[in-house]
Amino acid sequence: MSYTSLDAELLSRMILAGAGNLEAKKEWINGLNVFPVPDGDTGTNMTLTISSAVRELNNVSSLTMENLAKAVSSGSLRGARGNSGVILSQLFRGFSREIQDKDELTSVVLAQAANRAQETAYKAVMKPKEGTILTVARRISEKAMEIAESTPDLETFMGILIEFGDEVLEQTPELLPVLKEAGVVDSGGQGLMQVLKGAYDCLTGKVSVDLPEESGAGFAAADYYASEDEEDIEFGYCTEFIINLEKTFTPDDKEEFREYLESLGNSLVLVDDDDIVKIHVHTNDPGLAISRALTYGSLSSIKIDNMREEHRETLIKKADREKAAAQAQAKKAKQHKANGFIAVSRGSGLADILRDLTVDEIIEGGQTMNPSTEDILEAVQKVDADNVYILPNNKNIVLAANQAAQLTEDKNVIVVPSASIPQGIAAMISFLEENTPEENLALMTEAMEAVAVGEVTYAVRNTTIDGQEIAENDIIGMVSGKGLAAVGEEINDVAWRTLSSMLNEDSELVSIYFGEDIPEDQANALGAKVEEAYPMADVEIHYGGQ
Repeated sequence: MSYTSLDAELLSRMILAGAGNLEAKKEWINGLNVFPVPDGDTGTNMTLTISSAVRELNNVSSLTMENLAKAVSSGSLRGARGNSGVILSQLFRGFSREIQDKDELTSVVLAQAANRAQETAYKAVMKPKEGTILTVARRISEKAMEIAESTPDLETFMGILIEFGDEVLEQTPELLPVLKEAGVVDSGGQGLMQVLKGAYDCLTGKVSVDLPEESGAGFAAADYYASEDEEDIEFGYCTEFIINLEKTFTPDDKEEFREYLESLGNSLVLVDDDDIVKIHVHTNDPGLAISRALTYGSLSSIKIDNMREEHRETLIKKADREKAAAQAQAKKAKQHKANGFIAVSRGSGLADILRDLTVDEIIEGGQTMNPSTEDILEAVQKVDADNVYILPNNKNIVLAANQAAQLTEDKNVIVVPSASIPQGIAAMISFLEENTPEENLALMTEAMEAVAVGEVTYAVRNTTIDGQEIAENDIIGMVSGKGLAAVGEEINDVAWRTLSSMLNEDSELVSIYFGEDIPEDQANALGAKVEEAYPMADVEIHYGGQ
C-alpha cells in the first residue's frame, strides 16, 4: 500500500516498531561502543530511553497527533539515560514539537520535523562532536529537506533516507578517529538507524505491530501493565523466541503463521529478517506457539514469563515501596534547608563517603548503569532544599542531569559537571555554606579540575585504543583527559603504572578507592608502594565497594 501521509495511528505503529527493532539489536549496538571505555552500554541506554516513550504512548487513551507527540516527548525525556539516550530524547522532543499541531504528516512535514529534531539535539549538547549520532541525524534531515517536495510517496521517501543514513554512518570513522582505530561505526548512530529501519519496516508491511484495543497506542513487546486487576490479563504468558530458519519463509508462510499466533493470544509482534524470525506473543499456551515455530527451524532466545505472577509481585513491591516511603518520610521529617546535594555513586563504600560529606540522596549508577532523567528528578523531589546540587560523577550522566534541571520548576537545581566520584568528593569538600550558588559552582568546579583521576577496570570486548591492542578481559587503566595509561593482566601492576603516569613531585594527596573484589591487603600493598616512591605525598586507602 502506498502512503502520501501518516496519521497518528500509523505513526504510532511505526514508532513502536522502531522501538522493537532497537530492542532486538541492542546487544549488537552495545558491542560497537568503544569510547571512552569499551563498556558496551549505548544500545541499552537508547533502548531504555525509547521504552520510556513507549510506556507513555501505551497510556494514551485518545490517540491524536497532539497526544502522541506529548507522550513520546515526555516519556523519552524522563527516561533518558546516558549521552546517547539523552540525545535520542532530544531528537524525539524536536520532532514532536513540529508535528503536534498537525493532523497528518506528509514528506514535507516529516522533513521539517527531522530538521527541528536535529537542531534541538545539537542545542542540548554543549560541545557537539561530529562522527556521532548527531552527525547521522543532521545529514538525514538535510537529505530529507532536499528531496521532500519531489518525493511525496513516503515509502520511497523513507527508503532514500535510510539508504543515505547508512552511507553517513559508514563515514563516521573518518570523522572520529577512535572509531576508525577500533574498526567500528558510531554506536549511537547505528541505534538511530535501527529505530528508523524498524519504522520503515512497519510502513512497508514487513513488520506488523498490534495496538492494544483498550488504548489508542502501545507496544506489546514492552510488556507494560497499566491495570491494577489481574483479571484484566487475558493471556497469562509473555512468550518470546527467535526462529533460526532452516527453509524458505515465504510471505504466505508469514501470513499463515501470523494468523495462527493471533488465534492463540494477543499483543503479537512478528519480525522476519533474512534467516531469522523474532516472535513476541501473549498466550495461555506457549507450547502451541513453540511447536508450530519448530516446523520452520530451530529456536533460540526462548523466554516465557508468567505475567499474572509478575503482576502480583509488582503490586506487592509497589505496596511495600509506598509503605517504606511513608515510614521513611515520617521518620526523617527533615527540615527545609537552603542547600541540598545529590550524587551518583556505584559502591557502598563510596556512597558512605559521600553521605559523610552531607550528600542527601545517592543515586546508584555509573559507567555501565546510567540513571535516567526520571531517576534524577525523583531524587531532586526528595531533597527539601531551595538549592539542589547534582554531582553526576560521570561524563555520560551530565546531560541527563542537565535535562532534569531544566524540567524542575520548584527548586534551583545546579549541576556540578563532575566526571568521576573523586572529582565529586573534591567538589563537596570545597563547598561553602555562606556562598551564593554561583560562587559555589565556580569553587566546586575549580576544586574538581585540580584532581587527576585514574580508573582501573577491564575490557568487555577486543578493541584498539590509542594504538594499543586490547583483548577481552584485559585489565586497563584509564586517566581522565588522557585516555589509556596501562594494559595488563595483573590488577596492582596496571594500577601502579596508571598512578605513575599521574603522579609527580608536586602531588600532595593520593586517594585509593578499592572495589568489592579487591582484598584490603592488596590495596594496602599498592598504597605502600606509592608511599615509598613518593614520600612527600599523603596516601589514603578507602573501601569504595565499586
